[in-house]
Amino acid sequence: MTFGTRIARTMAMTDAVWERHANPWSAWTRIPILPLICLSIWARAWIGWWCVIPIGVLVLWIWLNPRAFPRPRSTQSWASRAVLGERVWLNRAEVPIPRHHVIWAGLLAALSAMGIPPLVWGLWVYDLWATITGLVLVIGPKMWFLDRMVWLYVDMAPRHPEYAAWRR
Repeated sequence: MTFGTRIARTMAMTDAVWERHANPWSAWTRIPILPLICLSIWARAWIGWWCVIPIGVLVLWIWLNPRAFPRPRSTQSWASRAVLGERVWLNRAEVPIPRHHVIWAGLLAALSAMGIPPLVWGLWVYDLWATITGLVLVIGPKMWFLDRMVWLYVDMAPRHPEYAAWRR
C-alpha cells in the first residue's frame, strides 16, 4: 500500500466522498491550508499554546473539506480533473499507468519534499525567508503535480471505463 493510499484510507475517501471532492471549490479551498497552518504555528510567538486552536480547526477542515461541497455538475474544470487524476494515481497498483507519469510524479514529490527541511527550520526559529522558501518548494511542485494529475486523467479516461464514467 502506498503512502497516498494510506492517507486516502485514513481520510475515509469513499467513492461518494471523492465525487464531492471533485467539486472545484473543494480542490481550491485546500490550497491555502498549509500556509494557514504555518501562520498558526508562527502565531505561537504571539498567542502561545492557543495556536493549537487554529491548527486543530485546519486539521479538521482537511478532513471535512472533501465532504463539504456538493458533487459538481461538471468535471471539466482543471481542479476537478486534478482530483480525478489523483484517484487514478492512487489506483495505479490496480490499473497501471504510463511510465512517464510515474517518473514525473516521483520527481515532483522529491522536489516538494526538499521544501520540508527549510519550512520546518523556518517555523522552529522564526526565520521568515526559510519559511517562505520551504512553502514555495512544497506548494510549487504540488501544484505542478496536480497539473500532471490532470494530464494523467485525460490520458487514462479513454482507456478505462470506470475512469471515463467519472466524466460529466
